[in-house]
Amino acid sequence: MPPEAEVDEIVDLISDAYAWRILVQTRNEAKSVDALSDACDADPSTIYRRVERLQDADLLTDDQMLDPDGHHYKVYSANLDAVHVYLEEHGFDVDVDRREDPSDRFTRLYEGFK
Repeated sequence: MPPEAEVDEIVDLISDAYAWRILVQTRNEAKSVDALSDACDADPSTIYRRVERLQDADLLTDDQMLDPDGHHYKVYSANLDAVHVYLEEHGFDVDVDRREDPSDRFTRLYEGFK
């Protein structure tokens, strides 16, 4: 289980309508802030704030892209597979399943064969 502060932040984030939409929109395809702004019907400043919070919680990753005209911009991808919430005697337990980077998975699998 993650530390209590992290659990509170994650539960708060996934209950936020804009953060929820950002995660859904970036689940299968990386998107720019402009694309997310259109998809979420929100100002880019609202999207930037949520993106920053999602990245701080390691629920969203970014990649740098290059336009044909030479400008750079970022696209964002969800780094979340599932959040499991369990009601226990002492309160709630939360497990967060993040996506694993393919190179990290290969390393883990390779080391498992040693």
